[in-house]
Amino acid sequence: MAKASAEEREGDWDFHLRSLSANARDSSAAADPASDSYILQSVRKICEICRESRSEDLVARAYPQISKLFQRSVSSSPHSQTSSNGLLLLTILQFFLDFGEVVLHDADPSLRIFFRSCLSREFADPVVAEATLDFLNLNKSKLLSSFPTLLPQFFPLLLKLIAWNGEKLEKSFETVLPAMMSTGSFLPLFPSLIDLPILVVALEKVERSSGTLIGSSIASIQKSTAPEMLLALMDEAYTGSTIEDRGGDSGSDDNNTIDVADPVLLDLLKDENDGLAERHLTSPGIAATLQAAINTPQSDRRRQALKLTPRLLELYFTIALRDVNDSLLCALVPLLMSRNATVFPDKFFSFEVRKRISEFLLAAFQRTPHIIALLKKPIIDRLGEAYDSPAKAN
Repeated sequence: MAKASAEEREGDWDFHLRSLSANARDSSAAADPASDSYILQSVRKICEICRESRSEDLVARAYPQISKLFQRSVSSSPHSQTSSNGLLLLTILQFFLDFGEVVLHDADPSLRIFFRSCLSREFADPVVAEATLDFLNLNKSKLLSSFPTLLPQFFPLLLKLIAWNGEKLEKSFETVLPAMMSTGSFLPLFPSLIDLPILVVALEKVERSSGTLIGSSIASIQKSTAPEMLLALMDEAYTGSTIEDRGGDSGSDDNNTIDVADPVLLDLLKDENDGLAERHLTSPGIAATLQAAINTPQSDRRRQALKLTPRLLELYFTIALRDVNDSLLCALVPLLMSRNATVFPDKFFSFEVRKRISEFLLAAFQRTPHIIALLKKPIIDRLGEAYDSPAKAN
């Protein structure tokens, strides 16, 4: 009986491996492998059989086909219009993580390719978003031990994922959040978390001006800024028309377009952690965006972000008190004090965020009282600003 079962399993394995070969030869499927509705099922079945059999020979025979399929799927990402491509890539990545040591495959480049080529375009797809968080949670221990810089590097992209998909993925995201925190991401993560509602506003702004977010890479806005501005200046030099003139002629509404020259908006929409950038929420682009947001009815996504952000901040602060060293804690305090006065202009949100900041500061000073002396100047400066502020006078 066991022998028959083994033979049946190997027969299934041969069938599904031939399906991968047929997919590669099919001219229509070769350009977009995920368009074949059976290919995902075949890859999943091959992975399942390899796990059950624990046969290195089967893994070695499957690897070349699966590796080629991964490359073709990555190439098709810019043109794929369904969730299938993201799900297929995640399934292949699971194969790489499970059997990478057997076939000597370093999964790090493959993981980064997935984030840059696929998730950057499909984070707004609820199916891909949920599957990505499930994948990260399933493999969290391995990712932390073997690829510790991966999630800290791509935390801005994961924040876009949760900002767009909201509370339904909150629990899954909360279990991934600690893995995003490292020495290099701890400080930049705080302003990104507190600005989650502003990120939602910016994403909605992009959607209104450019259409659906699924299938388009928002990060490309950053890359295109310099050429666009150069072309605009050349056009002005040759024709005498200004950027403002062209904007008026186009009949477009400035409130529905992203100002590519505004570095704060570009920083909000980035996919990767490039360090701590100072965000001036009074910059023209941000000020106009926030004013437009205040004057329009709240979207469901923004309402969810306003409720979700304080809870994520609370988790961030809990991890900080538990795991972060005194040096990073000392560096965080002035950042908290500066951002305490500049948060998204919503009464409930402001109260909840400032409450958590105050509670964290008290807990941090109780845990590490000696940093108070080191932070004497920023503390006194902030107290002076609060005393002189117009809000206090009123």
